[in-house]
Amino acid sequence: MKRPRHTRRAWLAALCLIPVAAFAAWQLLPPDRDRFATLEVRRGDIESSVTALGTLQPRRYVDVGSQASGQIRKIHVEVGAQVKEGDLLVEIDPSTQQAKLDATRFSIANLQAQLQEQRAQNQLARQKYQRQQRLAAGGATRDEDVQIARAELHATQARIDMFKAQISQAQASLRVDQAELGYTRIYAPISGTVVALDAREGQTLNTQQTTPLILRIANLSPMTVWAEVSEADIGHVKPGMQAYFTTLSGGNRRWTSTVRQILPVPPKPLNEASQGGGSPSSSGKSGSGRVVLYTVLLDVDNADNALMAEMTTQVFFVANRVTNALTAPVAALQGSTRADTQLARVVTQDGAIEERQVRVGISDRLRVQVLDGLVEGDHLLIGPVDSSGD
Repeated sequence: MKRPRHTRRAWLAALCLIPVAAFAAWQLLPPDRDRFATLEVRRGDIESSVTALGTLQPRRYVDVGSQASGQIRKIHVEVGAQVKEGDLLVEIDPSTQQAKLDATRFSIANLQAQLQEQRAQNQLARQKYQRQQRLAAGGATRDEDVQIARAELHATQARIDMFKAQISQAQASLRVDQAELGYTRIYAPISGTVVALDAREGQTLNTQQTTPLILRIANLSPMTVWAEVSEADIGHVKPGMQAYFTTLSGGNRRWTSTVRQILPVPPKPLNEASQGGGSPSSSGKSGSGRVVLYTVLLDVDNADNALMAEMTTQVFFVANRVTNALTAPVAALQGSTRADTQLARVVTQDGAIEERQVRVGISDRLRVQVLDGLVEGDHLLIGPVDSSGD
C-alpha cells in the first residue's frame, strides 16, 4: 500500500530538525573541561639530576713501549687478544744488543787475563823483595836495591787493584748489556685485552729519540666514565654522589655508579696547550662565549663486557629522588615571586577555571613535585583560554 505524499514530507521535515534541536540543547548545557587543553596531576617517581655526556675508558691500562732500538721481528698479538701477565708480546731483532754483550764479555776475559799476569808479577816482586830483605840483614846488599824491590812489589799490587776495578766496571756494563738484550723480548706487564696496536712487523724503533709505544693493554672491568659537566652544573656534583648512565647500544639498560673524583682543572684545548699558555678552558673561544667543561670520573663494573672503550654515554648525576610523589607538568605551571611556589590554573569538572598557588619541590625539568595546592587527578590548563566557545 502506498504511503501518502504529505506523510513522507512530514517525516523528512522531522529528520532535518533533529540536528538543529541537538545543537540548541548543547548550547543550553553547562560547559565542561573537555573543550580545554589540560594535563593531569598524577603520582610517580621523580628525580632532580644533572645531565652530561661522557666517554668510556678502561680504569686500568698500560701503554707498552720499547726500551731497545732495532727492527721489530715478530708481533705475537693483535687487537682484541686476551693476554696474561708474562706472555711474550713482541720480539725485536737482538743483533746489536747481542754484539755489544759479546764485546763486553771479551773485554772482561781480557782484563781477567791481565789480572792473572799481574798477580804473577806481584808474586815474583814479593819474592825479590823478601830476598833483598834477607841480604840486607847480612849486609850483603845495598839499601837502594831493597827500596827498588819494595817499590816494584807495591807497583804490581796497584796494577792488580786497577785491573780488579776495571773488571768490576766491565761486569756492570755486562749487566746493562744483558738487560738491553732482554728488552728485545717484550712481555705483558699485566693481564688484560690488547686494545691498541701502534707498530708493525719490520718497523724500526729508535729509543734514543723517544720511547716508542707499541701497544696498549687494558683491563676492561672496571671501566671509567669520563663525563664532561658544564661550569653551570659542576657545583651540584659532589664526590660520592649517585649517578647512572646509558649508552647508544645499551637500549633501555642503565648502569649505576657513584662519583669517584672531580678533576679540579678543565682540560686545555690543543691550540692553547701547544703554546704553553692561555686559560684552562675546554674551548678555543675567548671571553664570555667559551664553554668550560669539568671532568667527572665514575667507575662501573663490566663483567659481561657490554661496555667498550670510547663509547659515548649520557650520564645523570642524581641530586635528589622521590618515589610515588604527586607531580605536575612543568608546562602547566607559571612562576611566582617565591622560588618554591608556582601558579596553576585548574579546570573543574563543570568547566570552571580556578587559579591556585602550588608549593613545589624537586623537578626533572618535565615534571615537578607537588607539595601542596593540588590533588591527584586535577586537570591543569595549558595555553591560553579559548573564549569562542563560551
